[in-house]
Amino acid sequence: MSTAIPFTLDDLTRILREAAGENGEITSEAEFEQLGYDSLALLETYTRIEREYGISLDEDALDTVRTPDSLIEVVNTHLAAVGT
Repeated sequence: MSTAIPFTLDDLTRILREAAGENGEITSEAEFEQLGYDSLALLETYTRIEREYGISLDEDALDTVRTPDSLIEVVNTHLAAVGT
């Protein structure tokens, strides 16, 4: 389990590829749908992030997070809360 802050695009890219395979370059501003990741891939990604970083992400966030940047922000917010 890692609790390093911040959670970065490199971290997310690694986890996305482990969860759902390689879909080309992952840019921080592109929507997950544009990058080829569907809701099932994101659910698996959330699960892996929670397990690896020891946090619990809001299930509602799955409906609102659209880009890697927004997911990174959510994860870092949770990591900061755990660290305090």
